[in-house]
Amino acid sequence: MNKTIRRASVFALLLVFALLIRATWVQFYEGQALADDKGNRRNAIETYAEPLGNIIVAGKAITGSAVTSDGDLRYKRTYTDGELYAAVTGYASQSYAPTQLEGIYANLLNGTDIRLKTALDTVTNKRADPGDVLTTIDPAVQKAAYTALGDKKGAAVAIDPKTGQILAVVSTPSYDPSSLTDANTAGTAWTKLNADSDKPLTNRALRQPLAPGSTFKLVVAAAALEDGLYSSVDEKTDSVAPYTLPGTERVLRNENTSAPCTNATIRVALQYSCNNVFAHMAVQLGQDKLKAMAEKFGFNDDSQDMPVRAYPSVYPSDMDASSTALTGIGQFDVTATPLQMAMVSAAIANGGELVSPHMVAQITDSGGDVLKDYDDEASTTRIVSAGTAEQLRSAMQTVVEKGTGTNALIDGVTVGGKTGTAQNGENNSKAPYAWFTSYGTSATGKQVAVAVVVEQSDAARSEVSGNGLAAPVARAMMKAALK
Repeated sequence: MNKTIRRASVFALLLVFALLIRATWVQFYEGQALADDKGNRRNAIETYAEPLGNIIVAGKAITGSAVTSDGDLRYKRTYTDGELYAAVTGYASQSYAPTQLEGIYANLLNGTDIRLKTALDTVTNKRADPGDVLTTIDPAVQKAAYTALGDKKGAAVAIDPKTGQILAVVSTPSYDPSSLTDANTAGTAWTKLNADSDKPLTNRALRQPLAPGSTFKLVVAAAALEDGLYSSVDEKTDSVAPYTLPGTERVLRNENTSAPCTNATIRVALQYSCNNVFAHMAVQLGQDKLKAMAEKFGFNDDSQDMPVRAYPSVYPSDMDASSTALTGIGQFDVTATPLQMAMVSAAIANGGELVSPHMVAQITDSGGDVLKDYDDEASTTRIVSAGTAEQLRSAMQTVVEKGTGTNALIDGVTVGGKTGTAQNGENNSKAPYAWFTSYGTSATGKQVAVAVVVEQSDAARSEVSGNGLAAPVARAMMKAALK
């Protein structure tokens, strides 16, 4: 009888304990669900009751926390060189949902991340110490891109081809995230920024795909070499000039009508950016092979996280031969972000292998202990053979040394690149914009891959070119990265 009573007592105690634990966890998760409503005052009070963790660039915090006059919202986010790094950090606001790294790592930075909570913290729902985000950004490359773009509307990305580390992410015009942090003033700033026709809140580097123009010819050339359509970049192609789009009477001409584009080799076709060669090559390969190659480089990937989600770059499907021809010169419905075109150059520079791009190296707890190491987790994918990559690098060097990309030349550095211009607006009604994607290799073997797009400038329509507008920006970035 005594054993039965004891067993019943133990069972009752266990049952009570289990119910208490369940109630605690239910309360915790319901609280999390409520707190996760970014518009909820309670969530804002909890987030800004104490200083936030920081976003780090090259060992220095580019974010901070300052005391406010609001009794509930005790702290607000602050930024050092906010406009320079806005495309990286995004903003953390007392009034609006956080964006970019501030949004991805909000719970780490404000100390509510479950990974930072002890068992006691969980039961008491006590806020843990915030953690930090250590980026891969190189401040010299970031500043070089931002300064070179100046007051132009555009974007730039730089990647270390060997590691996948993103060294720069710049979008212009930019904005100061500090203007959105304080609940008392954020509304006015928000209204002004959203009314700006230049859309400074748009991250053009990651989240605004545009027609890549002739920079996409690198993807077409890669497909032709990998498929065996042509054995090398120095084999003559079957290419008449000018080229009539299949099934139409529309004649596709080359910008430089005196360029030697008839039956030009891939090297010469890249050097002079011959439209006839790559439009016909696209038709010869067919849309399926081109799409397959584009997707190997990263096109049509709707889950491209680095760790911020980038908008997918697109190679279309279900086209007729005429439209397929236009995709060969980066037109029709082909779109790409600067991130994507930097990935193309990075893979070519790295012997045909693409290391997954990422702009966070590590996240740490308040004591500096590493919670996750993104550098160690970077994956490597074979895009094209080493031989194809070598041939493309050689042809890209010709573009810079004596072709359309001479403004990217750097003394003592091996530079390969590809220019591009593309039309925008309905029926190409707006001024064209300029592209340049390239790689640079120093005498010591250090590498960088970049992509730049300039959407708008004061230049006359006839003066818009990848070499004139985008290549100087790329050059400044490569010099900073390879110093």
